[in-house]
Amino acid sequence: MELDLNVLRNLISMRRDEIEKIVKGSGYLAKTVVGVATFLVDNEGDVNLLTSKQRVVFDKFITPLLDMPHI
Repeated sequence: MELDLNVLRNLISMRRDEIEKIVKGSGYLAKTVVGVATFLVDNEGDVNLLTSKQRVVFDKFITPLLDMPHI
């Protein structure tokens, strides 16, 4: 899977409200999602470096946000 790092950076910096909404009531923290996204940006989007727990966060929260159309 190849990630668009610009979209990922935009998610971290400009779309935090969307992160807050998607994690609300899930038991996860928004800062956890931001941390995983930041880790991916720092590592050129290499999802193979994620731990199994980070991969769950990626699949459950980050992927849907990256797939969502945004303004």
